[in-house]
Amino acid sequence: MPVTALDKKTALVLIDLQKAIVSRPLAPHPAADVLVNSAALVGAFRKAGQPIVIVNVIPGERPASARSDFKMPPMQFLKEWADIVPEIEVKDNDILITKHTWNAFYNTALDEKLKEQGVTGIVMAGIATSIGVEGTARAAHERGYNLTFASDAMTDMNEKAHENSLTVIFPRIGEVDTTQAVIGLLN
Repeated sequence: MPVTALDKKTALVLIDLQKAIVSRPLAPHPAADVLVNSAALVGAFRKAGQPIVIVNVIPGERPASARSDFKMPPMQFLKEWADIVPEIEVKDNDILITKHTWNAFYNTALDEKLKEQGVTGIVMAGIATSIGVEGTARAAHERGYNLTFASDAMTDMNEKAHENSLTVIFPRIGEVDTTQAVIGLLN
């Protein structure tokens, strides 16, 4: 469903646009395109005076499932691993959230910080569509936020998973459109 409206108080939530993640093989959109569109959203949200949330991930202790066949390989994290890429200019008044699971609401202050600013709507973008973006979107939907997805400002490591999120999951919990369509409504 194309975007029809944005709430008076809508936050931009950018998921995991950090050095280690944008350097991975991505599909269907290359990281460079996602960053250009995400930076355009940041500029438009700043101009409109709307809140910007920048989320990074540092995998850590998280609930485990004995029935999952996915095991996180042991990793050594460099300090720069979680740094937000320079294309996304972080400002002092941005809301910075570090998550440790797919969902940026889980064990973080994200919901509290959005409510403090009276936010009722969220525009989502980032990497990976089917993991961090979808995990956070599902939690936002459960909390009653009105969701909009900037389809060309997100990508994944798995093209089929990306398409499933955009065509099956996201239309059930919000509206999906392009960066330019979102910016057009923001203005």
